[in-house]
Amino acid sequence: MKRARQLRRQMSLPEVLLWQQLRKRPDGLKFRKQFPIGEMTVDFSCLERRLIVEVDGKGHSYGDQPRRDAARDAVLWREGFLVLRIAARDVLRNMDGVLRLISATCSEVGPLHHPPSPSAAADGPPPRPGEDLR
Repeated sequence: MKRARQLRRQMSLPEVLLWQQLRKRPDGLKFRKQFPIGEMTVDFSCLERRLIVEVDGKGHSYGDQPRRDAARDAVLWREGFLVLRIAARDVLRNMDGVLRLISATCSEVGPLHHPPSPSAAADGPPPRPGEDLR
């Protein structure tokens, strides 16, 4: 929790710019910034769609960072999250494209809870044990 608070104050320029757009709730979706999940803190998360958006700078391409990112993504996947990694340069150069990608990914993932089907809603809840089915 403390680390997440610290990271919120130290966001990179691409993260700040993306947050300015995500906080407007595109497509009605609520995002959280620098959100702790287990022992990790993710850049942005949409809990309703179980989507995590990570903004990756150049450093994510070098050394053992790609392997570490893959291991982190695997842990988050096991927790039920889809991780979308976006290059920081793409946020700076093509914000509209990035937002379209995030919206499209959210649409593909779908909501965590689906509304009841129209026929189920029309029929009402199932009868309780012992109630007549007439």
